[in-house]
Formats: sequence, structure tokens, C-alpha cells
Amino acid sequence: MEKREREYNENQVEGRNAVLEVLKSGRDMEKLLVMKGNLEGTIKRIIAMATEKGVVIQEVSRQKMDELSQTKNHQGIIALVSAHEYVEVEDILTIAREKGEDPFILLLDGITDPHNLGAILRTAECAGVHGVVIPKRRSVGLNATVGKTSAGAIEYMPVARVTNIVKTMEKLKKEGLWIACADMKGLDHFDTDMKGSLALVIGSEGEGVSRLVKENCDFTASIPMYGQISSLNASVAAGLLMYEVVRQRKFGKD
Repeated sequence: MEKREREYNENQVEGRNAVLEVLKSGRDMEKLLVMKGNLEGTIKRIIAMATEKGVVIQEVSRQKMDELSQTKNHQGIIALVSAHEYVEVEDILTIAREKGEDPFILLLDGITDPHNLGAILRTAECAGVHGVVIPKRRSVGLNATVGKTSAGAIEYMPVARVTNIVKTMEKLKKEGLWIACADMKGLDHFDTDMKGSLALVIGSEGEGVSRLVKENCDFTASIPMYGQISSLNASVAAGLLMYEVVRQRKFGKD
């Protein structure tokens, strides 16, 4: 069987000078891949700049770097840059205020599948969500696959990238938002009041919402299951809960 050629990723930047220019430009960077044992000269300077900007840095083997390289001239360094610029959490709150609406924010606790994130952004845009918050680590960012899967929603849905989800939750609580956690053991979402200012937390595909995040939520909301399988795909679960919020806001809870 003929091996399928990998799709070209325009958001992958390779080579020392190219990566350095990306860092100087201030463009959002998802991750910096550095070849193991290659931490001298220009590479050292690039790592220092990336560290200062809070970029996730990962050391990989020469073999892995060669496999990932599209130009076959990576010079020991590859940067994965964002397909779209991030915003601040404050920007999302401002958008809601300017619309005269109660803030409706989605907090994603560890979504690692770009297809799931893209699908969530697409549904969030359709459901009138004001913005989405993702963590810097243990989460997929706004890469090319996310952009493609979102069917254009990445251009309209503000996404903030934060260091600490729990601290962000605390900040949102001070702004008057209630934090609802999607959890299979929670109260049936049909019986949960999700009107008003709300941040909805969706957990990772395999582990769900992490313990610390769950403990800092105000209440939980579950989706009833009537079949043999006990869980839903993360993007499907997010979609159902988002539209329950829409139903309650637009048509009343009962």
C-alpha cells in the first residue's frame, strides 16, 4: 500500500533564523521543539526568549525532529505557531459587557484532540459563547487542524490561553460568574439552573475534569445516559451542555 503523504502544515516554522523572527514578531507560539544536545549559540538565545514569553519547550531526539521536519533543514529547532491570535480573559468579559449580555464562557480542562477543540469552537460560536479558555499545558492549542475542523469559527471565537485554570476560575467568580462543571456524577443538567453569568467547565477526553478544578466549581451538571456506553465524546458533551444553557436563557428553565 502506498504511504499517504503528510499534509503540509503552514503553521510549522523551521530553522534558527525563521524561529527567531517569529519570537521577535510577538506571534503566539504553541510549542518549541528543540533537538536534544543542541543547546548552544543561537539555539540557547532562542530558548531564553521563548522561556521569557512562557512558550512550552520540548526536547526531542534527532530522529523525531527529522521525521517532523517539512523542509528537511530544521537546524535543530522547530516552532509550532498558532493559527490565530489569543486574547486575554478580560477581553472575553468585555465582549459580553459590550453586548449587554451575561457572560457565557467555556473553560476546557485538558482537551488534547485538535478535532475535538475545533468542533467545540464551532458549536460555541453557534451557541453565542463569548469566549473559550484553555490551559497552556496538557492541552491542544490553536493549531492548523483546529482551525480546519472549526469550519471558520476560529476566526470569530475569542480564545484565551492561561497558565492556571483554577486561578482563572477564581478571577471569574470575583467578576460574578458561577462555575458549572460537566461531570457524570452531577445533577441532571435539565434540573440545573444555568441562567445568568456562567463559566462551563469541560474536561479532557479520557480523564474528565481534574480533581482540583472540580473542587473549585460551584456546581456540577451531568448528561443522562440511557445506553450501554457510559460517556460521550468531549465535543458532543460540550455541545449538549452549551445548548442547555441557550435553552434556559432564551426559553426559560421549565
